[in-house]
Amino acid sequence: MAPHINMKIYSWNMLFRNQKLDRAFDFIAQSDFDIFCMQEVPSTFLDRLQELPCHLTYRIDVERLLPGGTLPNFVVILSKYPIEDEGNVPFPDYWHQLPVRTRLFVSLMKPFGLSHIKNRGGHFADVRIGEKLVRVFNLHLILAHPTWRLREFEAAMLHHDPSRPTIVCGDFNILESRHITIANWLLGGPAWDAVLSRRERTVIEQRFVAHELTNALAGNVTHPISQSQLDHILLSKSFSVKKAEVLKDRVGSDHCPIYIETT
Repeated sequence: MAPHINMKIYSWNMLFRNQKLDRAFDFIAQSDFDIFCMQEVPSTFLDRLQELPCHLTYRIDVERLLPGGTLPNFVVILSKYPIEDEGNVPFPDYWHQLPVRTRLFVSLMKPFGLSHIKNRGGHFADVRIGEKLVRVFNLHLILAHPTWRLREFEAAMLHHDPSRPTIVCGDFNILESRHITIANWLLGGPAWDAVLSRRERTVIEQRFVAHELTNALAGNVTHPISQSQLDHILLSKSFSVKKAEVLKDRVGSDHCPIYIETT
């Protein structure tokens, strides 16, 4: 059996409206990471990340269509090791498929950050660690119909080879607490996805197994408002988990950063 790979991996949705950007930058800069995946990174913060002494790759996470203009956010992969290749996973524009109730709900929730969005997508990078080439995915799945989330995850997995070392990070937006799954219906899903609060989690965990990936933080809450595990670091069998942790300091976000150390 090939030796396992020692790594320190972080994933964090930093919130595009984060008001503690200096603290956020210090948190990232002072983290002893091998891989750090981020979602909802504002343009100005991306500029700061490019000053760090590490390798970096990114793509547009989403473009938010706001009254004042278009606001891009980014998914970013930071790596201690060289990045040899990269690729994109474009996600569909679902706006014209959304029911009237969802468009109305988005309009009412604009003061809280919801808006018409476009140009969404995931990202992956091939990172060289000694003789090994590790594929790292960074995904931000849609906050809408659960079936669409699963479709986006499977689109990313078309670029996954179970025989090679793989890390899948990101905000999967899987709602699994009874007080919040009504959002599945409000955001375009069928009524049973609001009532059957554990249905989506059961399905996605089965897909993780099918793709030979382990969810080391299963059962942990990473988003206090939804009381759900929105944030994930999935690992292939090339990795053995030494430590898996949800960090309590959200550093200006609504999501907790998550951390895995492998050995």
